[in-house]
Amino acid sequence: MNKGLISLALGTFALGITEYTMMGILVNLAGSLDVSVAKAGHLISAYALGVCFGAPALLFARKLPLKRIMLILTAMITVGNLLAALAPGFWALFAARFVSGLPHGAYFGVGAIVARKLTRPGGESAAVSIMIAGMTVATVMGVPFATWLTNSVSWRVAFSLVSLSAFVTFFAIRHFVPDIGKLPDEGFKGQFRFLHTLPPWLIFGGVIFGQIGIYCWYSFIDPQLTAEAGFTAADLSWLMVLAGLGMFIGNIVGGRLGDKYKPASVAAWIEVAAIPVLVSAFLFGHYKFAIVIIMMLGTAALFGSGSPLQSSIVGYSKGGEMLGAACIQIAYNGGNAIAASLGSAVIAGGMSYSSTALIGIPFVVIGSALLFVLYHRYERQRSN
Repeated sequence: MNKGLISLALGTFALGITEYTMMGILVNLAGSLDVSVAKAGHLISAYALGVCFGAPALLFARKLPLKRIMLILTAMITVGNLLAALAPGFWALFAARFVSGLPHGAYFGVGAIVARKLTRPGGESAAVSIMIAGMTVATVMGVPFATWLTNSVSWRVAFSLVSLSAFVTFFAIRHFVPDIGKLPDEGFKGQFRFLHTLPPWLIFGGVIFGQIGIYCWYSFIDPQLTAEAGFTAADLSWLMVLAGLGMFIGNIVGGRLGDKYKPASVAAWIEVAAIPVLVSAFLFGHYKFAIVIIMMLGTAALFGSGSPLQSSIVGYSKGGEMLGAACIQIAYNGGNAIAASLGSAVIAGGMSYSSTALIGIPFVVIGSALLFVLYHRYERQRSN
């Protein structure tokens, strides 16, 4: 196995714990901070907003070697999560979550470019899926462990764990990722040239609408599992393992299919498959066995489209690869922020946790439609 790709995956492992642990500890965290679950949901949005603000900063780092950028971002992950662990109250944690999110999109953006350069032609989507696999492994092992730590000790220990993971990643990247130089500098304006074409916008739209649709429901999987399906807080650790397993399988399968078929087609059909999952979450979410299966299918769909589109955007953003790869992370996390806020509003309005699944369906329909347009107008006649 390529040690460079594994080193990149260590970073997404840390980011995966940072982002997805919040879903499993939302009720506990709300109680610890003496706020409502709906208000605690804004901590998810804070992280996502940090991603959206941090990713464009790559424009100012475009002249730096790619490896140096990765090291800087990993150091930021370390510091941001340490601040979260030390936060004295809700607003301090809100600010720390925002800071923690700043390197997220940039890490995935630059990491996707580095991963593609570390693999053979024709294996780009699979290489990116290995990098992203760190996040899915985090959801299988890291997130359940962080959930257990939160319920057994404190959420502060969980965020300290992330900081330590990022610290280890820094040294792994330093030793195992080769110096692959810089990207050709097309100038500041040249970075935006690819945005004059339609395909990147179809990808961004497919991502943001699909993400809103699924994430609106998944952001509140903790209270749906406990308050509606009747699981206990202690059950959340093993339930998060199953959720992470769904993410892992979806990511690997999506990456393989993205290299074998057209990425937009693969991502579009995965989003279509999420529609009956969301309907089922609303209808059968209060049955224990059913919600576990639904959760795994939902997380598989959530991650299944990621690696094909993350790899594909680099090919559609010639001259502005770094910005393109960062922009797709803005789309993902902008969708996350909107989804969490939308779900919070629905719950605060008196609707059930499972009703967030129905609210998300129209967004998934729009997202898949945009990706089908991309496939039919551009990808049928284009190599991956």
